[in-house]
Amino acid sequence: MIRAYKFLLRPTARQDQALSEMLRDHCSLYNGALQERRDAYRHPSKTAVRYGQQSAQLKDIRAFDPERQGRWSFSSQQATLRRLDKAFQAFFRRVKAGEKPGYPRFRGANWFDTVEFPKDGDGCRWDSIPHNPVTRVRLQGVGHVRVHQHRAVKGRVKTVSVKREGRQWYVVLACDEVAAEPLPTTGAVTGLDMGVTHFLTTSEGAHVENPRHGKRNADALAEAQRELKAFGRRKREGRTAKHRRAVEKVAKLHRKVRRKRLDHAHKTALTLVRDYDRIAHERLSIANMVRAPNPKPDPETPGAFLPNGAASKAGLNRSILDAGWGVFLGILAQKAESAARVLIPVDPRNTSRTCPQCGHVDVQNRAGEKFQCTTCDHRDHADRVGAWNVALRAGLVLPDVA
Repeated sequence: MIRAYKFLLRPTARQDQALSEMLRDHCSLYNGALQERRDAYRHPSKTAVRYGQQSAQLKDIRAFDPERQGRWSFSSQQATLRRLDKAFQAFFRRVKAGEKPGYPRFRGANWFDTVEFPKDGDGCRWDSIPHNPVTRVRLQGVGHVRVHQHRAVKGRVKTVSVKREGRQWYVVLACDEVAAEPLPTTGAVTGLDMGVTHFLTTSEGAHVENPRHGKRNADALAEAQRELKAFGRRKREGRTAKHRRAVEKVAKLHRKVRRKRLDHAHKTALTLVRDYDRIAHERLSIANMVRAPNPKPDPETPGAFLPNGAASKAGLNRSILDAGWGVFLGILAQKAESAARVLIPVDPRNTSRTCPQCGHVDVQNRAGEKFQCTTCDHRDHADRVGAWNVALRAGLVLPDVA
């Protein structure tokens, strides 16, 4: 199996400057390659420029500008060009599918934060010696950078990436051939119902509360964004140190929310894979769930629209995104694979409207968090009923409904 490790880098002041220059030069290469593709398409001949052609030009680019492009790893520059090529492939795929195209855009210095080295030993070297407290990663053009390695790396290091988050630097290792670590079997099975009031509910009726990290930090984030917007109105002051500090403050709050959400997802997923051998969950299409409702034109008044519930739907969408279901289900799948647990996704339609006793499906069975079957009068918590039906659809054998 494949696993990723993320460690904090502790560069010196000179290495920090070199890392910033590396990001700047790779960003310049990315934008230059994008401009070449745009110019070629706008030419009357509409010539298509491919990755192979741009990669073949790297040798001349490095020779022409040895100070900015020649000092960095050739393979890392190829990875940057491949990153642009993938962006164009995704663009054409969305065009063919009739989706919003999203043409690749130029990247600013603050929006280009990752450089990838496709192979360990080619422009980079992960120097991790067992039982050695000092770990370093060697990067071409930067040197040997100290790494805060807080856990052991397993498997074979395949790719190495350097990432900037605020004022901190991280190294991300992608490792393959990582052996699974099966946990002792428990014989227990469960179904999960994802929600907003409760983050999730198991078929036993246990609730995991929704931490709502985004909502808790919404006021501080709104205040920081107001300060940043105020600096943006004054162009002269927008270039000062105050403006940079305002940008960093907003980014820091976003990172804080993201890390708390990740921490909650990891701990919840770990508890589930330790307690259950087989876990069934809803196969959620989150992109469709958070889609804004279509406008309703008023037939009597041209140019006017009828209420379509967009305001209330926007609040629900914020709650869904704040819960981070997609992040949690991805982490749960990784931990289940590592622990040799079975994860079963099922169709979520009508799971909270189906009676687990008689199988009757009715919208009126559920009223808020209460479930009461209109046929057999079975009563329970609606989220538990949903989790129960998820487990039944996955073919799990559960005890009788209490």
